[in-house]
Amino acid sequence: MKVLIVGSGGREHALAWRIKQSPNLTQLWVAGGNAGTATLAENLDIRSSDIDNLLIAAVETAADLVIVGPEAPLALGFADQLIALGIPVFGPSSAAAQIEASKGFALDLMKDASVPCPDFATVSDEASAHAYINDHPGPLVVKADGLAAGKGVIMCDDSEQARAAVNLCMSDRAFGDAGDTVVLEEYLRGPEVSVFAFCDGEHLSSLVAACDYKRLEDGNHGPNTGGMGSYAQPDFWTDELATEIELTIMKPVLRAMAERGSPYKGVLYAGLMLTEGGPKVLEFNCRLGDPETQVIMPLLASDPLELMLACAEGTLDNVSVRWAMKNYVGIVMVSGGYPDKYETGFEITGLDVEGPEDSMVFHAGTKLGSGGSSGLPLTAGGRVLTVVGGGDTMESARDRAYSRLEQISFKGAQWRRDISSAANQGAAQAAG
Repeated sequence: MKVLIVGSGGREHALAWRIKQSPNLTQLWVAGGNAGTATLAENLDIRSSDIDNLLIAAVETAADLVIVGPEAPLALGFADQLIALGIPVFGPSSAAAQIEASKGFALDLMKDASVPCPDFATVSDEASAHAYINDHPGPLVVKADGLAAGKGVIMCDDSEQARAAVNLCMSDRAFGDAGDTVVLEEYLRGPEVSVFAFCDGEHLSSLVAACDYKRLEDGNHGPNTGGMGSYAQPDFWTDELATEIELTIMKPVLRAMAERGSPYKGVLYAGLMLTEGGPKVLEFNCRLGDPETQVIMPLLASDPLELMLACAEGTLDNVSVRWAMKNYVGIVMVSGGYPDKYETGFEITGLDVEGPEDSMVFHAGTKLGSGGSSGLPLTAGGRVLTVVGGGDTMESARDRAYSRLEQISFKGAQWRRDISSAANQGAAQAAG
C-alpha cells in the first residue's frame, strides 16, 4: 500500500513509526512532517490546512490510504473530498467531525443518545452566559464551542472566574471564532482517562485507554498546554470498566451518528471523568490524541494498515484488533517559555545515542538542520519531542523513558518530572 499521512506532530511521527513496520506498506509520505518523520518517509511541504494541495498530493502519489492526524482538515471536509475521488481515508466526514468541532453538537448528541455527560448550557451571547452563571454558583467549566487547538477549556472554581472566562472567549476573542459560542458545563470530579476506539461507521474495536497531563508543571500546576506527557494503560482500567464504557458511551454514540446520517469512521476519542456516579464524557475528539498516540501505537499488536483500511471500507468486523499487555510512558520535552513566547532553532543532541531497551523518541516541533538528515535536527516548535519508555510494569516503563530523556539536550529544554509517578496515577487531570 502507498500511504499518505497528514500532520507534523508527535502523533504523526508515532503513526509513521508504527505503519513503517507493516508488511503491507510499499511507500510512505507525510504531508507536513518533521525531522523524525523524514527518517521514515518522504516529507511533503504541505500544511494540514491546505486542503487543495493535500488533495493534489493524494492523487499524484496514487495513495491507497490517507491517514489524517489533526482535526482541522477533517472539520474542513478533507475526508469528504477524498471519498469523492475514490481514495480511502482514515478519518471521519466533516459532518461526523462535528463531534469535536462543536462542543454544543456533541453535548446535544449525547443528550439524545442518553450518554452520561455533565449538565450544560450552550450560549451565544454574554448576557445569557452571565445569567446562567448567576443561576449556577460554584465551580463551572467554560469551553469555546469551536476548535481551539486544545486550549479553549477553562476550569473555573467560582462564579467570578467563570465570568472572566466568558469575557476571555467572547469579548477578548482569545480563541477567535471558536469562542463566538460558549458551552457552560458542570464541573466534574474524579480520575480522567482518554479512551479510544477504531470505528467503521457501524462496528468498533476493543477499547484502549491512556491518561495525559495538560498542566505545564509538576503536581498539575501552571498553565494548560497541548500535553506534557501520558501513560498507558492505567491501573484502574479493567475489562469491566471497558465494557461499561463501550455499552453506555461508545456504542450509543456510534449508533446515534449513523441514525443522523453521519456514520463515524476513524478513531473515536472520548475524554472521560470517572465520577462517583460512573463514567461521564467531558468531550469527544475526532482523531487520535497527542501525546496519547505516542504511548498507544507501541501497544497496537495488529497490523495498523489492515485496521485503518478496514475502518475506511466498513469491514472492521473482519479484523482482529489486539493490544499488547505492556505499559508505556511518554514525557514531552518543550521549549523554554512554552506555552507562551519561546525561541526555536536550537540544536538537539543525544538523539543518536543508543537508549535503554524498549525506549523511543518521537519528534514534534523539529526540523532538519543545515546538515540535512545526517546533521543535528533543530527545535522548531513549543512541544519538541516525546520520549517514550516501555516495560512490563509502569515503574520500569517510566524508568526507561526518563533514562532516555536524560541523554537528550537542547537549549531551554523543559519537562515534567512526575509523569506516571505513583503519587498521581489516576489523579484528575485538567480537561483540554
